[in-house]
Amino acid sequence: MSEKIITTLRDKAAVRWTALVFLAFAMFCSYIFMDILSPIKDLMQSTRGWSSTAFGTMQGSETFLNVFIFFLIFAGIILDKMGVRFTAILSGVVMLIGACIKWYAVSGNFIGSGLEAWFTTHLNYIPGFHELGISPFTDEMPASAKVASVGFMIFGCGVEMAGITVSRGIVKWFRGREMALAMGSEMALARLGVATCMIFSPFIAKWGATKADGLLDLQSVHVENSVAFGVILLMIALIMFIVYFFMDKKLDAQTGEAEEKDDPFKIRDIGKILSSSGFWLVALLCVLYYSAIFPFQKYAVNMLQCNLTFTAAEGFWAGNTITVVQYIIMLVVAAAAFASNFSKSKGMRYVLLTIAVLFLLIFCYMGYKRQSAETIFAVFPLLAVGITPILGKYVDTKGKAASMLMIGSILLIACHLTFAFILPMFKGSAIGGVMVAYITILVLGSSFSLVPASLWPSVPKLVDSKVIGSAYALIFWIQNIGLWLFPLLIGKILDASNPNIVQALKDGTMTAEKAATSYNYTNPLIMLACLGVAALILGFYLKAVDKKKGYGLELPNIKE
Repeated sequence: MSEKIITTLRDKAAVRWTALVFLAFAMFCSYIFMDILSPIKDLMQSTRGWSSTAFGTMQGSETFLNVFIFFLIFAGIILDKMGVRFTAILSGVVMLIGACIKWYAVSGNFIGSGLEAWFTTHLNYIPGFHELGISPFTDEMPASAKVASVGFMIFGCGVEMAGITVSRGIVKWFRGREMALAMGSEMALARLGVATCMIFSPFIAKWGATKADGLLDLQSVHVENSVAFGVILLMIALIMFIVYFFMDKKLDAQTGEAEEKDDPFKIRDIGKILSSSGFWLVALLCVLYYSAIFPFQKYAVNMLQCNLTFTAAEGFWAGNTITVVQYIIMLVVAAAAFASNFSKSKGMRYVLLTIAVLFLLIFCYMGYKRQSAETIFAVFPLLAVGITPILGKYVDTKGKAASMLMIGSILLIACHLTFAFILPMFKGSAIGGVMVAYITILVLGSSFSLVPASLWPSVPKLVDSKVIGSAYALIFWIQNIGLWLFPLLIGKILDASNPNIVQALKDGTMTAEKAATSYNYTNPLIMLACLGVAALILGFYLKAVDKKKGYGLELPNIKE
């Protein structure tokens, strides 16, 4: 009988890692939808009339309700009171509802509808929000952008709820085991969603499109198809959460745990979290670091379109088959790099790494031959997939989480400054610009991998176990302030830094297609680099506080 109590599902490595796969794949699908419009910003401007400010405001709306209606705080309370299972399914349903609204907003059915007429004349001014400069809508936003913002707000509630739920679920299944490795692996798989989005969103939007005089016929482009692709994936994500529901329920039956009943959440517990200086430093590091990454992802493809010179691909490289082939090669890179972390044979590990590097070079070559910014930026998460588990394993066995955050900040600064000042110098260079872009994107992706491997596993060291859900919710809420603000700021700075383009569009002397690839991105990139500088300073201070108060951030997670 005692043997039954000791041997549970989470004691079996294969089972707990299977639970992780379900959670990670759900987040993989949500990451795809999160950036589904990012690689087609130029198409949204040329087919739907979205300016950079309108695009940025819509992208920032994802976190609006989380920040200003405090939905994430409520999500944390729901998680602590109702448990991982209920909250996971709830988050999946909320994401799907928001995604469907966003799909309708950009679809052809919306054009000319009564809803379009209503949104065109309404919500241009919201008292209070407008004066504070935090309105989720502006008078220059087309109706489609406004409705898309509404859907994205609802999706944002679901996806951030899913984020804290998955983090709590990993803590539940991996506490005292390979927790940093698990969190790093989950984020590595989830971030493949970024590459998937970059490759397939433009491909699906342009599927069946025709060209006239060598230029894309915008009437034959269907941006709503890309969003529909994301909606289907979110249906799959909901199924993953349902499967996880039954696994988690069986685990509780074995352990006798009852998340919903034991040690109920109390409002005063929030005070315990907020009184921790270590918690605040980690939270501020999170908002600074993620604000320099996620908002950038939403503009990265357009930034490359503006800073690199592309010529139209021909023959095989311009066909549809190459998209699938390149994606398969990407999966080989990711699988080989990821599997190398778990190989017990040193020889096999080197074989897998060699395969990963070889196919990565092929992937990059194909991106160059295709002459498209989205396929170049798709390389972003690939290095992270390989090294995130390594970093997670290192934190589990050696520690040094605070130090890793500082290294990540340094790499972040270097990458954004390279995009701002060095990449534009290679405009017109067919090979040089692409090489600089690839190297910088890979380094940026690797710096991004330092956060899940070091920051998230540190939270349980800072707060009591019964309020971990609320602690993650508070961190996500603070992070969401940046994720709401900075996409909006990038869009506004982009328009303010390019007044000639804005005026030319108003005058009709420049087409929307030409304007979409003519922006100067220097000022927005400098702003993002400054976030990295602030994160680096906080990293130094966090390390000092950890040494003084003994939080154990530099200590390994696995205790001998």
